[in-house]
Amino acid sequence: MTRNTLRQQIADALRDEVLAGRLPPGREFTVKQIAEQYGVSATPVREALFDLSAQGLLASDQHRGFQVREFTVADYRAMAEARALVVEGLFRNPAERVAVRPEALASIRRRAAEAVRAAKGGDLDVLIGYDLRFWRELGQFVLNPYITEFLTRLRVQAWVFAVHRLRRDGMDEDVLWFGHEELVDAISRGDHEQVHAAMHSYYAHALAWADRLEARAAGAGAPGPPVPPESGESPEAPESPGHCA
Repeated sequence: MTRNTLRQQIADALRDEVLAGRLPPGREFTVKQIAEQYGVSATPVREALFDLSAQGLLASDQHRGFQVREFTVADYRAMAEARALVVEGLFRNPAERVAVRPEALASIRRRAAEAVRAAKGGDLDVLIGYDLRFWRELGQFVLNPYITEFLTRLRVQAWVFAVHRLRRDGMDEDVLWFGHEELVDAISRGDHEQVHAAMHSYYAHALAWADRLEARAAGAGAPGPPVPPESGESPEAPESPGHCA
């Protein structure tokens, strides 16, 4: 096995660990720890970790090693906005920027069906895998490979943001988008307006979830309602040190 192959395998394995939530945001580790875990030398591990850092999944520190990046709701909003702006640009003249390959649509349609099935069944690990393949294969229709790489990277980062929140809060139609199959149908018909509408729905869904997350965070930080005094207690009496509102 070549060093480059090993480097890619380690990067893929660690990315899967992050996406599965087994390496949570803020988790710190060193090159030595990962090398010992996989039983390999430090060089391909270091290269793999730098690759993941370049993709925005890890943060590196010269003295503390590496850390799984913690994406905020503001980061997630920026991801959704960036993706929307890029796709809007592609639709300004899709004939020059996008080339649909009909022979690839059958595979993409299967990815779409599996993603929707996993979402409705609450299987997050399966959903992430099929969703990433779905968008990656769709991205192959984009003629500019740099745009394809950028969109794939954004989708992975969005899942890194979402995975531990979905495991904590659960999955339902309020947080998951189920339009994979409708999007493929519109692409197969060459209906650019419906493709655009499906993508608009996708981004609106993402931003609505961000709104709810921000509202929840604001509510958690807000002071509770005043506690009425107990019978016989003066309203002016000071609270005892152990009282929590």
